Amino acid sequence: MVFTPFSSIILVLLSLVVTPSYGVSAFSTSSTTVAPAATTSEFRNPLTDEDNDNAYNKIVKNVQVPGLKRGMDYVKLGRDSDLVVSKVCMGTMTYGIQNTLEEGVALLDKSFDDYGINFIDTAEIYPVPPNAETQGDTDRCVCEFLKKRDRKEIVLATKVAGRSPMLTYLPRGENSDPEEGADLTRQQILDSVEESLKRLGTDYIDLLQLHWPGRYAGGLFGGTDFSPSEYEEQFKKHAPVALKEQLGALKELMDAGKVRYFGVSNETPYGVCAMAALSDHFPELYPKCVSIQNSYSLVVRKDYEAGNAEACYHHNVSLLPYSPLAGGTLSGKYREDLSEFEEGAIQPRLTKFPGYMARYLGSENEGAVNAYCDLAEQNKLTPTELSLSWCYHNELVASTIIGATSMEQLEENLKAYDIRLDEVEVDDSSMAEEISKIYKRYTDPTKAKNDPPKK
Repeated sequence: MVFTPFSSIILVLLSLVVTPSYGVSAFSTSSTTVAPAATTSEFRNPLTDEDNDNAYNKIVKNVQVPGLKRGMDYVKLGRDSDLVVSKVCMGTMTYGIQNTLEEGVALLDKSFDDYGINFIDTAEIYPVPPNAETQGDTDRCVCEFLKKRDRKEIVLATKVAGRSPMLTYLPRGENSDPEEGADLTRQQILDSVEESLKRLGTDYIDLLQLHWPGRYAGGLFGGTDFSPSEYEEQFKKHAPVALKEQLGALKELMDAGKVRYFGVSNETPYGVCAMAALSDHFPELYPKCVSIQNSYSLVVRKDYEAGNAEACYHHNVSLLPYSPLAGGTLSGKYREDLSEFEEGAIQPRLTKFPGYMARYLGSENEGAVNAYCDLAEQNKLTPTELSLSWCYHNELVASTIIGATSMEQLEENLKAYDIRLDEVEVDDSSMAEEISKIYKRYTDPTKAKNDPPKK
């Protein structure tokens, strides 16, 4: 007879008590939690990755669904998580301002039941444009959807706002200063999660993302790129919260079972690499970042591809693009004269809220969009199909976040997943070559301002 030491039994029992269990999902690759792979700051080795089944953005399974001829594919976020997500993620930022609660739930129901989506993205500041009166309404809509579902079948992502002096109305605990803006201090992160859990009606978040950096980094939401003098000026007014404090707070939440994994959003290569260095050298103190949610589309590529792409590849950080239709412009609906929209009629988002996402309208984006729309129509595709298929099946992309305010938009967006651009016949060329030609002409169109000359 073999006897097991009593101390070993105690250790096993303690591990069962302190480790949160999230159940077995129909969308998981196995019935047990996958132990995180060893991390290193060295280069990726694609040969080893193939042997260990850790290839970047590798599709781990395909599930046949009613709405798609080819089925929905699923990938694992990063190498250091066990989150298996659909290649398309449902964005929700219009729920509560352009969509009613009932409409939002119906859109989520359709995407989950007919298209195999298992991934939802929300944020504490939603809906957008953010304001005190509607703050949190998107989460309340998601909560209604979750009530009808098996929580273990859903990968729920949300975001905590980065530094913003204007966001003084976010719930930040009983002892917070009502005049203090949002920031990524330890206490604000902890309080933000508590409030999000209440609104969402759940006891854990699968993926908590830092919505934007807690420091001046330049380039945010169409702003000018990084300037040392601007950073120094802002530092003198308010020094940024240390990354160690931010990651330490995330570790507390993960240890408590309230957050499973964390990601970043609107982040730079510096931020990705600095966080990776901390978690590589002090894994017991700082968790590993598994995802990045940045703007990425046919017309917004350069920033990510020229820096973040390499950093995220080597640090196993999965890209979750938002705004793959560039604020809707790549759908082609803004090719009309915007003045023709009648007063009181249902208006697209960029005209409904003056100044919102202005970088897509007051720039060379119009020329780029026209070129991509023409390419699509010449090859019997809609502009939306071209733009989304390019993003869905891009080797840099793990899961694409889409938005829709109507069932018609949702159906077109999701059915585009069936389209493979390399299968589209183009005379004496290929879709990849034709897209490359346009990209070389309009490399960074949203930053090339097209303002009228001053008189």
